[in-house]
Amino acid sequence: MADAPNVSVVRRLPEDRRDAVRVLAAAADEKDGTAPLSEQFVLNVRAENPDVLHVLAEGPGGDLVGYAQLDRSGGGGGVGELVVHPAHRGRGVGGALLGALIERAEGTLRVWAHGEHPASRRLAERYGFERSRVLWQLRRSLAEPLAPAEFPADVRIRAFRPGRDETEFLRVNNAAFDWHPEQGDWDLEQVRRREAEPWFDPEGFLLAVDADDRLLGFHWTKVHPGSGSAAAIGEVYVLGVAPEARGRRLGSALTLAGLHHLRDQGLAEVLLYVEADNAPAVTVYTDLGFSLWHSDVMYRR
Repeated sequence: MADAPNVSVVRRLPEDRRDAVRVLAAAADEKDGTAPLSEQFVLNVRAENPDVLHVLAEGPGGDLVGYAQLDRSGGGGGVGELVVHPAHRGRGVGGALLGALIERAEGTLRVWAHGEHPASRRLAERYGFERSRVLWQLRRSLAEPLAPAEFPADVRIRAFRPGRDETEFLRVNNAAFDWHPEQGDWDLEQVRRREAEPWFDPEGFLLAVDADDRLLGFHWTKVHPGSGSAAAIGEVYVLGVAPEARGRRLGSALTLAGLHHLRDQGLAEVLLYVEADNAPAVTVYTDLGFSLWHSDVMYRR
């Protein structure tokens, strides 16, 4: 029988452990075809956050065989994610990590399972979790024809200006996503952290503005670099329309403007995430040629 992992919980990851988490996550991504940690959790690995706990599972030799994170910045019991190295699965590492999250959650614990692999479902059932939310990843080839992006005559598109447009972006973003548990309460720090990321490109952050340069909507695109045999891929990172500008078909036009931009960068494919129960958004994207790639599932206990 394999030795049980040594599980420890820390508030700050030493630099060598941050590197080990990145290597571990990359190995899982290569094996599963799905990134095991979402963007916010990756950002939490790189920077200190007093509301975040890191759970490390180490083998007898001190190698990192599993990692979990509990983010309590949103209140409640917190949101968790976990990943087990492909070479150490089936040995109780996942259960040890999940048990540590349960022990430290003060209230309702929600845990993401990216890709909804069968092992994740079995683990959730074993510990009394139930499905509470489904996030779809949709994809589209950029080699297929794209309709032109057509905007009303009084609307123009321009690039985001770092240091000048953050306040207007936050106004529209938080109004457009006031219903969303993660996207609806962004602050300046959330934007600044993403502006500091290597992938940030203001030319790919498209703003739809009126004659007075008031923001009506935006399409923030992102490019994921290629890795190994996987080619680079674009993303409809965040797309929103101000409530006062709804009904002008800006959502479809902004989507197409971003897709044209990504194709012009030489990319062959694009992805996006959408709530499975957001029927209007799903309809817009499927009408634009997107189809389901995989599902991420949130479990709660």
